[in-house]
Amino acid sequence: MNYNNLTICPLFKDMNKEEHDQFLQRNVKAVINYKKGETVVRQGEVINYMYLLVKGIVRTQMITQEGNAVEIEMLEAVMPLAPAFIFANNNKYPVDVITMEPCTFLKIPKSDWLNEMIHNEKLMINFLTLNSNLAVFLSMKLQMISLKSLKYKLAIFLLEKTTPEKNYFILKRTRTQLAEYFGVQRPSLARTIKEFENEGIIKTDGRIITILDRNKLTRI
Repeated sequence: MNYNNLTICPLFKDMNKEEHDQFLQRNVKAVINYKKGETVVRQGEVINYMYLLVKGIVRTQMITQEGNAVEIEMLEAVMPLAPAFIFANNNKYPVDVITMEPCTFLKIPKSDWLNEMIHNEKLMINFLTLNSNLAVFLSMKLQMISLKSLKYKLAIFLLEKTTPEKNYFILKRTRTQLAEYFGVQRPSLARTIKEFENEGIIKTDGRIITILDRNKLTRI
């Protein structure tokens, strides 16, 4: 079993290819392929395995008590699903995971994963670091959802996707998916994007978004 792109996964930082291959050989119990648009796991399912996305992109969404779908994030290979919840007392998936293109997952029993971390300090540190970073992300996401201003939400999103050195990015979500991510209707998002364009803050060309005035964006 050989996945060269495993080196980009934060769980395997500072581990060489030989270590990756040996890890996979010891622990992967199944390789599972999904078509575009399939549900990998559902919110509330018990986590018995570490699912490692090694090919493709998925989106995660949470269903509110009102029945509304709120998009949480997009995950691109190589990343694990819900690592912060795997060893929780209430170890259930907090979100639905849906494929955005054909995807491949490696299935690793969580008992095997725990045993690997006990005997590999680098793996343990990487796991703790990833979970800490995810906690920060979820805190920021909660703050974004609670904010009432769509202009502020969009500004934060654009600033996170770009830097002063690289002022553009390719939007991987559709406009409908981006509206779901912000928890708003698509027409509201379209008006706000158009407003940013009219004010000379951004330029859009299909899915390419370019920041024209970063200073204005930071002042919103």
